[in-house]
Amino acid sequence: MANINRVVLVGNLTRDPELRHTPSGMAVCSLRVAVNTRRKDSATGQWTEKPNFFDVTVWGAQGENCAQYLSKGRPVGIDGRLEWREWEAQDGTKRQAVEIIADTVQFLGGRAEGGDFGGGGGNQFVPAGAAAGTEPDFGGSSDDDIPF
Repeated sequence: MANINRVVLVGNLTRDPELRHTPSGMAVCSLRVAVNTRRKDSATGQWTEKPNFFDVTVWGAQGENCAQYLSKGRPVGIDGRLEWREWEAQDGTKRQAVEIIADTVQFLGGRAEGGDFGGGGGNQFVPAGAAAGTEPDFGGSSDDDIPF
């Protein structure tokens, strides 16, 4: 059986991106993304939104672009994978975290929301491996060929 480790999120940045560089000069950018989950409160019957917060790491030139063009509150689409890491804190306690390593980051929102990010694609998010602006090919049949 194949293993799959894939995450797709669309949410808003909760803080400005933080750009660092490794000793070898590789750029690494840290993002924090909030994604709301809608739930119906059983007591009141009202719909409420519960935010979920995710740490995202973006490497290389894409990380530099995130640091340059993104800011707190901006909507983003993230396509990547989960990674678990463990370390020892300064006080000697063992710490662990799950973070998202981004393969692609889509800058969402229009120009009216704070800048020209190229493409003018609005809120469209296309996961990595999918071609933007293309329709899926389901065998070339038209709706006229469907028997119902």
